[in-house]
Amino acid sequence: MRVRLILPALVTAALLALSGCGAGARAGSTAAAAANALTFTGTTLDGAKFDAASLKGRPVVLWFWAPWCASCASEAQTLTDVVPRYKGKVDVVGVAGMGKEAEMKQFVADYKVGSFPHLSDGAGTVWKKFGVTEQSTYVLIDRTGKVTHKDWIDFQDFPKVFDDLARA
Repeated sequence: MRVRLILPALVTAALLALSGCGAGARAGSTAAAAANALTFTGTTLDGAKFDAASLKGRPVVLWFWAPWCASCASEAQTLTDVVPRYKGKVDVVGVAGMGKEAEMKQFVADYKVGSFPHLSDGAGTVWKKFGVTEQSTYVLIDRTGKVTHKDWIDFQDFPKVFDDLARA
């Protein structure tokens, strides 16, 4: 009878102790990820060197897109309207992938989204860093360097998303 009472208590205590260790490890990993969110470099479609560390301390939107993506084309038109309103408040960086550089440049020209930098990420280095596997994906990074969102955003929600990020 005592074993039936003691054994569940021991199992519960062991599970609590293990879950506490796991939570600490996850919290540490999250802090490390936040500190490293803006530690990448690349080359813009204009051929300029880009160092994300220059964006530290400011809210950032990373837009992962592909030149053949119809959704990306639709969002590009909305971004051309929204991005200028947040100049100096939110930095936007396009991360072009899944296409040839000439196609990426043509996309920027056709949709007039050249008011913010676009990285040429044909090798998918930045995409992999953030675990992005499909376009159109947005990664929002707050002033502390913490990733606060990684997913698609409905273009109708852009103004609210940008407002919230600028205030955070």
